[in-house]
Amino acid sequence: MKTTPKNSISFRVWGRYALFTDPVTKIGGEKCSYHVPTYEALKGILKSVYWKPTFTWVIDRVRIIKPIRTQTKGTKPLVWGGGNSLAIYTFLHDVEYQVEAHFEWNEHRPKLAKDRIDGKHFAIARRMLEKGGRQDIFLGTRDCQGYVEPCEFGAGESAYDNLDELGFGLMFHGFGYPDETGGKNLESRFWYPVMREGIIEFASPSQFDGQDPMLVKRTVRPMTAKEFNLDDNLKAVEQEEGEL
Repeated sequence: MKTTPKNSISFRVWGRYALFTDPVTKIGGEKCSYHVPTYEALKGILKSVYWKPTFTWVIDRVRIIKPIRTQTKGTKPLVWGGGNSLAIYTFLHDVEYQVEAHFEWNEHRPKLAKDRIDGKHFAIARRMLEKGGRQDIFLGTRDCQGYVEPCEFGAGESAYDNLDELGFGLMFHGFGYPDETGGKNLESRFWYPVMREGIIEFASPSQFDGQDPMLVKRTVRPMTAKEFNLDDNLKAVEQEEGEL
C-alpha cells in the first residue's frame, strides 16, 4: 500500500472558467489566458485551502484532465478613476486539473520554529481540502470560481494521456517574495514548460539560480518581508485551529 508523506497532498480542482493571465496581454487591458495554469496560480489555490507563514507550498506537478478550450467574452472591468470600461477577455472554458504538492518549512522565519509540526499542518490541510478550502477558490482571477477536493494523482483518464510531448513556450512561473527567499526584492520567474502525457512537472523556485538558461529570474522592485511572531500575530490562528 502506498503511503503519503506527512507534507504532501494531491487534489482535484475544476471550474467553468479560468483565466491564468499572460502578462503580455495586460498592457492593452484585454487579458488572454495561458493554456495551462501557472505555478503561482496553483500555489494561490493551495493558500486558499490552508496556509500559515510557518511553511511554503511547493507545487510538484499538474495533470491536465479536460481538453484545452478557450472562450472569448466581453467584460466590464473597473477602472481606477471610477466606473467601468469595455474589454475582451479570453478565458479557458470547462477546466479540470489534478495537482500534487508539498509544503516545506520557511527557514527565513526562525521565530516560528516552534510551529514546525508536520503532522499538525498535514492533518489541517487534508481536513480543509475535504471541506473545499478555507477561503473561496479562484482559477487565476476572482471572476473564475473554482472547486477543490482530495484525489489520487493519476487516477482516471486525461485528454492528453496519449500525447507524447507539447511545449508552451516562455511562460510566467511565479513570484519570489522576500519572506520566502530571504532577499530584499520582489522577483518574477519565467520558464519553458513541457507537458508529457498530460503532466507538467514544475521546476521548483530553488532551481532558479541563474545556471539554467531555460529558467529565468528577474527583479521587479525592492520589498521587505512582513514580520510574524508566534506569540502575537498567530494567536487568533492558533485559536481557530483548535476549534476545527
